[in-house]
Amino acid sequence: MSFILEARDINYSYPATDAQALRGLNLRIPSGKKIALCGHNGSGKSTFFLHAIGIHRPAAGGMLWKGEPFSYRQDDLRTLRRQVGLVFQDPEQQLILSTPYEDVSYGLRNAGVPESDISLRTAHILASMQLTSLADKPIHHLSLGQKKRVALAGVLVLAPELLLLDEPTAYLDRASEQQLLAELDRIHAQGMTVVMATHDMNLAYAWADWVLVMDRGTCVMEGTPAEVFAQEETIVSLGLELPLLLDLWQAVPERLRRDAAPPRTAEAFKRFLLEQREAWEFLNI
Repeated sequence: MSFILEARDINYSYPATDAQALRGLNLRIPSGKKIALCGHNGSGKSTFFLHAIGIHRPAAGGMLWKGEPFSYRQDDLRTLRRQVGLVFQDPEQQLILSTPYEDVSYGLRNAGVPESDISLRTAHILASMQLTSLADKPIHHLSLGQKKRVALAGVLVLAPELLLLDEPTAYLDRASEQQLLAELDRIHAQGMTVVMATHDMNLAYAWADWVLVMDRGTCVMEGTPAEVFAQEETIVSLGLELPLLLDLWQAVPERLRRDAAPPRTAEAFKRFLLEQREAWEFLNI
């Protein structure tokens, strides 16, 4: 497995506090995967993200991009921030202009893209994010879900190789959440590495193909969803919950689930139950 971004022995404390936000953090982001970065509030997820784009600089240790140490020269940081895109939890922190079109095109203009290309790239990303009809609508008239999609479009238009999202589904209704997740699946299928920070274990279990768990500024678990969430006692000891589907799966008699993989979606669980019912009916039991 290759790694696109790494933190090695990172220590970091915010000014005017003795508490360490990151404590000897060792964390690796595998290339090409959908990754859930889990942990309760205050575990260090957002602080790690700010290190990943060079806003924070480690007090000790170092960040690596494709195996090379970060350079904190301004030109190199600008290059890094085109390769690594960060979408904040609150879109209001990211949207600075009046309309979606102006905000998305500003990112290209700030990156020095020729004016002749800006309109084409802006129109393309707005269309792919189903935002064309909202392109000239005042941002303060948009719903939270629409604002989050605009913020995401503003990052994606720069075509980063790695996308970081801080609690992207927070406060969204079910329909908006599903629309956002479908968009993340689409861009991942095009080759982008996607990392989602979340404390929603149900979402992490169903969506990710790699899971990292942080606690008190360190990475304490990593692996596939099946590997990580099989460690139920550890998950609970970290103040997290076992995914509901996995909890229900463990309530199924062992003789019925012995040869089956734990389902990761409600649809897969329903299919399993239907197959079991049909088998029992066939046997007239």
